[in-house]
Amino acid sequence: MSDDGFHVHGPHDHAVEHAGHDGDSFSSKLAVMTAILATIGATFGYLGGATQNDAAMFKNNAAIKKTEASNQWNYYQAKSNKQNLAELAAVLPGVDVARYKAEVERYKGEKEGIRKDAEKLEAASLDWDKRSDKVMHEHHRWALASTTEQIAIALAAITLLTRKKWLEIGSYAVAALGIVIGITAWLHIELPGL
Repeated sequence: MSDDGFHVHGPHDHAVEHAGHDGDSFSSKLAVMTAILATIGATFGYLGGATQNDAAMFKNNAAIKKTEASNQWNYYQAKSNKQNLAELAAVLPGVDVARYKAEVERYKGEKEGIRKDAEKLEAASLDWDKRSDKVMHEHHRWALASTTEQIAIALAAITLLTRKKWLEIGSYAVAALGIVIGITAWLHIELPGL
């Protein structure tokens, strides 16, 4: 209500506000259903947002591990270059061949550890990517459940205005579908096509 006492109600607001006051059980039933669906839809929306945040965090972790792996591969390449220079130096006339052959062996040993570290980091990056993809799929299911509940609420509002029984049944059916999608998302049950 504004300061001067003037307030404009929409048709749905008016019907919900006065539901039950005039003995209209149809309006009361739809008002309660709308409130319940709004709560369920908000919960689905929250869970969808949480999974989206997790997916972004996991994708970020994957990028960090990929960068670390790239750094290790660069380090590996630097050791390979030093090994190649030592191999080249070992065949030059008048040099201490034993020294350069020892350096070649040292670089080979160092490279092996670096290679293993780089491969572990790449594997970790792939694991984070897979986790992100899985959680993003969950996000899509939560978003679908939330959207379905919003559609059911809209149908309930239209039903309240038109008082069509087939719209009421449709609203309940869409609401039930949204709840089923939400439950399967919660239980991590895969549905074909979702």
